[in-house]
Amino acid sequence: MVVVKKPNELTHARHDPAHCLAPGLFRSLKRGERKKQKLDITYSYGEGESARFVGFEPLGADDMRILQGLVALAGPEGLILTPEPQSDMARQLRLFLEPKFDAEEKDGLIVRERMTKLLAEIGLTNTGDNIKNLKASLLRMSNVTILATKGTRQASFHLLSYDFDSSDGRLFVALNPRIAEAVLGRRSYARIELAEVRRLQTDPARLIHQRLSAWIDPSKSRQVELDTLCEYVWHDPTDNPNTMKTRRQSVRKGLAELAVVGWIVDEYARGKFEISRPAVQR
Repeated sequence: MVVVKKPNELTHARHDPAHCLAPGLFRSLKRGERKKQKLDITYSYGEGESARFVGFEPLGADDMRILQGLVALAGPEGLILTPEPQSDMARQLRLFLEPKFDAEEKDGLIVRERMTKLLAEIGLTNTGDNIKNLKASLLRMSNVTILATKGTRQASFHLLSYDFDSSDGRLFVALNPRIAEAVLGRRSYARIELAEVRRLQTDPARLIHQRLSAWIDPSKSRQVELDTLCEYVWHDPTDNPNTMKTRRQSVRKGLAELAVVGWIVDEYARGKFEISRPAVQR
């Protein structure tokens, strides 16, 4: 599902659009905000379809980045997690994923990889702090429950589940059925370019990049306003003019980062942009 461009370097992730477009699922967080806030957002789309994400802590750009790497690795490396897995590890991952209702008969995907490989794919080094942050992120995301509704039908599951193999130190992660279907081509997907992900430096740039990657197809362009882009980064609205000024400045810097990695950003009127996405590099 994902073509390897260089040794140890994947080109892209086939991500589920709902995980990319849900407003506030991933956001820019200040130090200490995770302890003060919860996650409870609903994304409605299509006709009678919605996905509700509920967790003990909000998810940040760091969590989003790790999930992007896992989704990318699931392409060439993922193992199908069937409703009746055979191995003990797979059964445990399925149990912790807690698929319910319509999800009980859906496949998930297992990624089995070393943490150092995952960090490298998203442009992070193998340091003690990064390993610690990775483990904390996996715990946060494993505590997020997703309730997907389509008409009168419902499916429920955790965003992911994970475990470690004590014999060789490898990480096992089970991705939920929605992500699995996107990776396997069973539903539409958002293409996230990892070469771009690795080069982005700030949370606003990363958050805007994923949102736009799910909204704008390669070689296409769309128009968007500056304040809308601010909403992509900060889920909480503000009436404070100084705060809004700072947010707009941060988003403008984020757009400059996108321009560096090949996107075309044209401010055709004050605070209004036409953004063009690069073509896929073969």
